[in-house]
Amino acid sequence: MTIQSRQASDSRSAVPPVERPSAKAHVIKADAEAIAVAEKLAAEFARDASKRDRERIWPKEELDAFSQSGLWSINVPKAYGGPELSYVTLSKVITIISAADPSLGQIPQNHLGVVAAIRTVSDEAQKKLLFAEVLSGTRFGNAFSEFGSKRAADFETKFVDAGDHVVVNGQKFYSSGALLAHLVPIVALDDEGRAWYAIADRGAPGLTVIDDWSSFGQKTTLSGTVLLDNVKVPKTHLVPGYKGYDRPTADGAIFQIIQAAVDLGIAKAAIDETVGFVRTKSRAWIDSGVDHAWQDPYTIQAIGDLRLRANAAEAVLERAGLAVDRAVADPNEKTVAEAQIAVAESKILTTEIAIIATNKLFELAGTRSTLAEHNLDRHWRNARTHTLHDPVRWKYAILGNYYLNDVNPPLHAWS
Repeated sequence: MTIQSRQASDSRSAVPPVERPSAKAHVIKADAEAIAVAEKLAAEFARDASKRDRERIWPKEELDAFSQSGLWSINVPKAYGGPELSYVTLSKVITIISAADPSLGQIPQNHLGVVAAIRTVSDEAQKKLLFAEVLSGTRFGNAFSEFGSKRAADFETKFVDAGDHVVVNGQKFYSSGALLAHLVPIVALDDEGRAWYAIADRGAPGLTVIDDWSSFGQKTTLSGTVLLDNVKVPKTHLVPGYKGYDRPTADGAIFQIIQAAVDLGIAKAAIDETVGFVRTKSRAWIDSGVDHAWQDPYTIQAIGDLRLRANAAEAVLERAGLAVDRAVADPNEKTVAEAQIAVAESKILTTEIAIIATNKLFELAGTRSTLAEHNLDRHWRNARTHTLHDPVRWKYAILGNYYLNDVNPPLHAWS
């Protein structure tokens, strides 16, 4: 269920837009249904995940199934026809998908974050318009970060007012999902330096997405360079994203909790691979006195430690989801800070278990696990790449300042 492997020879080529879905997407009704749908999709996505990574095959059919399943609209409010499920459920969905293929797990991250932002900052007319798009199956990509800026939150992309629309100019990178998106939210500054989401049609004249993502991990997140040359965006699709950070809201915590869920999925997949390999392929060490690798007491201890750390990370992620739910329902300085702190704690634990588990895989499975035929290094490559999204060393600093000095975390998309 895969298509088109992109070779290095055309890695700088512009990618044409994809068609909108012909059928309306399903709408999930309950948390249990969302989990069941995610588990069914994950079983399908896992089959060719290694091949997609090895050959950098775009997961187009898988992505269509994913976005049509209803899982991309699970945080649309009930007042606008959505299911408005718990962020505990949303995090579980992303974890389940990411365990099967973390590239697919990462692709909807900014889509879901923008949906949350629309709830927070848009007026009623804009909410009705854009939530209807999401419920129909429209996929948001992203054109947020810029490659050459001094800091991640420094943007050079700007727009100018042109009556009933704005005109956007700039260049973006790290644009997960943009290659096969239907709409591309662009972070652009107005003449006052405020950041908006200018949600452009993927096929808009002047909007070019280039397939030049060359990371050794998360290879098929459909990322690349986005060139913006006088791109027109109707004001109906101009979302005042800055309003989500000029007062306490859950917007930043929502972007972050999805990142943590991806890392937990990577960790769980690596632990499962380790157990499977040790049980079926690894040999007992010569001094162990046992016949099978799975009887080795040091291996037994190590597997127990990995499962314990993963279970702890999962529990803290669930706790963070509940905190986000409270902050969404009643956004104020206290609830938002509590959500940010809970999510920071989950981000630390999921990052650390992802790195530990993907490294321990080889230590416990042995030398034969490094053979190219198994492609098990994809787990480490994915973990190492994705956990670089924002440094957990700063999460520790946020926690310490909060617990020691009563200083709330900063309000931005990385906190």
